[in-house]
Amino acid sequence: MYANGQTIIQYFEEFSPKRLAMEGDKIGLQVGTLNKEIKKVMVTLDVLENVVDEAIEQGVDLIIAHHAVIFRPLKNLRTDVPAGRLYEKLIKHDIAVYIAHTNLDVAVGGINDLMANALELQNTEPLEVLSTEKLKKIVVFVPQTHNQEVFDAMAKAGAGWIGNYSHCSFRQEGTGTFMPRENTDPFIGSQGKLEQVEEIRIETIVTEGIQNRVVKAMIKAHPYEEVAYDIYPLEQPSVSYGLGRIGHLPAEVSLREFAEKVKTAFEVKGVRVVGDMSSRVKKVAVLGGDGNSFISKAILKGADVFVTGDVYYHMAHDAMASGMSMVDPGHNAEKIMKKAVQQLLEERLKKDHYQTDVILSVVNTDPFTFLV
Repeated sequence: MYANGQTIIQYFEEFSPKRLAMEGDKIGLQVGTLNKEIKKVMVTLDVLENVVDEAIEQGVDLIIAHHAVIFRPLKNLRTDVPAGRLYEKLIKHDIAVYIAHTNLDVAVGGINDLMANALELQNTEPLEVLSTEKLKKIVVFVPQTHNQEVFDAMAKAGAGWIGNYSHCSFRQEGTGTFMPRENTDPFIGSQGKLEQVEEIRIETIVTEGIQNRVVKAMIKAHPYEEVAYDIYPLEQPSVSYGLGRIGHLPAEVSLREFAEKVKTAFEVKGVRVVGDMSSRVKKVAVLGGDGNSFISKAILKGADVFVTGDVYYHMAHDAMASGMSMVDPGHNAEKIMKKAVQQLLEERLKKDHYQTDVILSVVNTDPFTFLV
């Protein structure tokens, strides 16, 4: 059995919801339809014509990409020019294209976390906070026979995330009592008779933004006609979502050593470096893509070095003047997202017994070549 396109994107958006995207960002379904059976998904950074040719050759039904295939408004759809030819191929071969851009940057476990993890940064936080959400605790009482089923439904809806850990919960055994009255249809017991049932108390955590979705999924999976549950506001710090990450290396290293680490971590042949190669770095800011507008934020937060792409000449001067070093691995370093998205989708599809394949584009979409 193959998954429907809408199901696949539902899985993906549980991890990288649209609400995290910056206003005006070009995300979501850009070409085709999701209302169809998907035998093969391809994950790519960019949707170029050679990537589309690869998708056609591989029999792909859906492309999930980071960079938009339609970024500017179309004035025409001529098939005798490169952009129009690309769209024609996608439509003729019934290939849908779905884009996740800043929402994938911002998401917990998204591109910026992947880049920070690849550099082994510790105690990270967003470089630029865009939004915050209050935390809530949901407590629900479930018969032992449906304990895992109900929690799985809640986790699938987004509950149970603490940092990069998913499916976090606390469970405790106990005895629940109830008496079904008139006009009830109890799952357990009979009308007018006091029942005592061995139940599990499940506690888990949710953000305010997904609370209603989690409760709805919980009630749908719960066997009882009337579900007993509680929701508590939490006093601990809310969840912050933002672009970039800043954290610390396990040990101080030279800028030269760190630049070599960046090359290896992001699988690039060369990097541009701003700063004294012998200077020492410990506190690191990182942001995928073009991070020029965040250089001042990295300086303000005390970064020794800022890792980002597409660094402008005069912005590099500003960094030098402030005493902050920079390492530019190029915009294409964001390709780190491909394997992570593939793994995420494969796990979900396998869990729900779908046969849909998820493959990675192997086309190199970096327009630049380093001569070293």
